[in-house]
Amino acid sequence: MNEKLEKIIILDFGSQYTQLIARRVREARVYCEILPFNASPEQLFMPEIAGLILSGGPASTIDPGSPRPHPSILRGKLPVLGICYGYQLIGREYGASVVKAPQREYGPAVLTVTRADRLLKDLKPGDTRKVWMSHEDYLNEQPEGFVTLARTGSSPHAVIADPARSIYGVQFHPEVTHSAYGAELIRNFVLDICGCKPVWTPQRFVAEAVAAIRGQVGRSKVICGLSGGVDSAVVAVLLKQAVGNQLIAVFVDNGILRDGEARQVEMYFGTILGDQFVKIDASDRFLRRLEGIDSPERKRKIIGEEFIRVFEEQAAEYGDLEFLAQGTLYPDVIESAPVRGPSATIKTHHNVGGLPEKMNLKLVEPLRFLFKDEVRQVGLSLGLPEEIVWRQPFPGPGLAVRILGEVTRERIRILQQADRIVREEISSAGAMRSIWQSFAVLLPVRTVGVMGDERTYEYVCAVRAVTSVDAMTADWARLPYEVLERISNRISNEVNGINRVVYDISSKPPATIEWE
Repeated sequence: MNEKLEKIIILDFGSQYTQLIARRVREARVYCEILPFNASPEQLFMPEIAGLILSGGPASTIDPGSPRPHPSILRGKLPVLGICYGYQLIGREYGASVVKAPQREYGPAVLTVTRADRLLKDLKPGDTRKVWMSHEDYLNEQPEGFVTLARTGSSPHAVIADPARSIYGVQFHPEVTHSAYGAELIRNFVLDICGCKPVWTPQRFVAEAVAAIRGQVGRSKVICGLSGGVDSAVVAVLLKQAVGNQLIAVFVDNGILRDGEARQVEMYFGTILGDQFVKIDASDRFLRRLEGIDSPERKRKIIGEEFIRVFEEQAAEYGDLEFLAQGTLYPDVIESAPVRGPSATIKTHHNVGGLPEKMNLKLVEPLRFLFKDEVRQVGLSLGLPEEIVWRQPFPGPGLAVRILGEVTRERIRILQQADRIVREEISSAGAMRSIWQSFAVLLPVRTVGVMGDERTYEYVCAVRAVTSVDAMTADWARLPYEVLERISNRISNEVNGINRVVYDISSKPPATIEWE
């Protein structure tokens, strides 16, 4: 804690990859924050801020009204790295022309190094690397005072630099895994050019989070919404360290959990938290609120509101309780609302955009700007068991967003049984740790089948399994045919109500991981 915590600021111009830039910076063990593109100079020129990264974005710098940072930012004393749109902003600021490319360039390109520099250290002129492009405009000349460090076949100045002022720009996206040497490029900028020390670790986060929780909560009691997953478990342990007996961990059985989940949560957390663990069976009230609702956004908002009302009722039993803690993560924030830049809203998460406008509790969200893999590292540093730390993510609205259409008790029963089979077979195949999420989805579609020489007309079940690092992007898991065969056979034979099983081979993007 004696080492100064330097900070990189990422200005968000609307790219869906902005959070990946943050991941790469944090992988270099340097703290970073994302601010909107129009952040003021007062927010940026602070002693602890060591450098700026300008994200990509969907706009064109040629168009009037396109997002621009404050004029002083690109001519200040901080090192700057511009990516795609940010690179083009730098070019225009220093006199280069940005023009429409002869054709849009989306996908892989070959980058050829033309000049040695700290940004591309370990690479020498003539070296090539595959990179990922996503642009319609490009620079057709060097900006004044800049040199070209690398080119591609369609972008003659794909990497530009003014080493004297530590200003750099890259046309491609180094933050995505498709760009070879991309993570190294960002690390070079952060560590070598900005001069940051790699001191941001899970242990440091824990110490600072505990101090921040104490400062926010004071002497008040605080309810922690405990689901049993790694996110809320980490929050509960952080709160236990920070405020001790002021913590009340509340587990709400909403009736839309996985098979046997309520019992498992009660057994584990009841043991480690004792009388600070409270279980509330609210399944009837949740299911009544969901009757007749088939809109996924309405489901999420109803569930989010009902959770809050349950917590408020519990809080009313304590006269000095003001706070609700929950395991909100950064992907939840990004997908629910464009709170930091002009990024598009993807869907509402029940614990972010699904919260009611009026609530009596103040939020405590210590993980709000962490990614899932970072939370897992924090959980390990806190001593949580691996079966909790490596548990697959489960959506806050539970099975309600895996039952397409209306949620009924019968459909919950059917999906719980199918989902248990999916998890059992993937676990038996030894693939649980290599898969980010695996689950069943019940479709509001009935199809004709034949069982025991008789016609059936029952539901379709979709099986979903994806690989990912942080849930911002995901690829469908290439499960062995034998595993898929066992899943299909067991569901068809053991689950009354399903006669057809399909496998989802959609990646994110264009799909999301959950169906709703």
